[in-house]
Amino acid sequence: MPEHTTASRLQLSGLCFLLQILTIILFAVFVRYSPESSPGPCSQQLNCSWRNQDSSFQHPRFRDVHLQALLGFGLLVAFLGRYGPGSVAISILVVAFAIQWAVLIQGFSYFFLNGKIYVGAQSMVSADFCTAAILISTGAVLGRVNPVQMLLLTLLGVTLFTLNEYILLSLMGVSDSGGSLTVHTFGAYFGLMVSRILHQPHMDKRKEQQDVGHQPDVFAVVGTIYLWIFWPSFTSATTVHDNAEPWAVLNTYFSLVASTLATFVLSPVLYEESTLRMVQIQDATLAGVAVMGMAGEMLVTPFGALIVGFLAGLIPPLGFRFLTPVLCSRLKIQDTCGVHNVHGLPGILGASLGMLLTALATADAYGGRLELVFPLVAQGSRTATDQALCQLCALPVTLLLATVGGSLTG
Repeated sequence: MPEHTTASRLQLSGLCFLLQILTIILFAVFVRYSPESSPGPCSQQLNCSWRNQDSSFQHPRFRDVHLQALLGFGLLVAFLGRYGPGSVAISILVVAFAIQWAVLIQGFSYFFLNGKIYVGAQSMVSADFCTAAILISTGAVLGRVNPVQMLLLTLLGVTLFTLNEYILLSLMGVSDSGGSLTVHTFGAYFGLMVSRILHQPHMDKRKEQQDVGHQPDVFAVVGTIYLWIFWPSFTSATTVHDNAEPWAVLNTYFSLVASTLATFVLSPVLYEESTLRMVQIQDATLAGVAVMGMAGEMLVTPFGALIVGFLAGLIPPLGFRFLTPVLCSRLKIQDTCGVHNVHGLPGILGASLGMLLTALATADAYGGRLELVFPLVAQGSRTATDQALCQLCALPVTLLLATVGGSLTG
């Protein structure tokens, strides 16, 4: 056992060293600062219009997104008493490497000009979105992979995330500003397929991994507060223009409040505890923001956002009560943090909502926003029905890449 522990530590040290040296070399060869006036190429869905906005807008937004990726997701996996402190350390390790690797891989796809990758606030926000998807994936396998395996999962996951994002946003012209598909759905099902390949018959169930003590609930409280503060900025960070921001922010807040109330409605009916645990509120909050990833900048309407948020908030309690046992017993998928219920299913619901709203989009309803949300429809290159079909096709594409990629990674 001591020899095995020493070997594991040396493997982690060696892999971290090699990966860091590799990224340093690649950064030295390819990565350069992006001049504020540079007309370099990028995808419209990845927020090209930020070049024309002053830095006072860019950097607070990047700060909010980065804090959400680092602190929000890191604390949200710490509710597991058995893995709490270690899970936060693993999250920071994943963030540290994923951001570097995402800057490179996404840079070759979106920000590559004259043999160089030009980085700025826009590319860093894109890297944070990629990192968020990988952190969601790690939630499915937490406690069953070591740090070395987690780094390898990050290496392959970032590459597959970028491939999926490029197909959806650049080739298919899908609108998914907050990542219902690219972040939540891909991250959840990629992680679930890795978990399926790594199935361990005697692994404890999720509820047995949770510590009934005080510390895990403290982590869940802080993580949930970070969600409430920073996730509206996360959802609206890649909206095409700042005047489209209020819809994304408002829709996300309305969805948050409704999803939180939903868990107070359903959880007392399904569970015998006299009071709700903070983890249950945390799960409902995540579901509420995941469902608004695609539809956030669309014409959901305030009451529509409340309805959708409430429906999303019902998914985690029902999922943990009825679906998670089936996943474990029938499909042999062990979902440590319940990413299927809090990211996967709400992400699919959000993608379905986005497809419906796209089909109903008209110039009269959206006005000048139509060009910002659905540029191809505004330009006459597509009808609203054609765009809705593209949004619909994006879901099976994402699920295919996530499941096949997760299987190969596992």
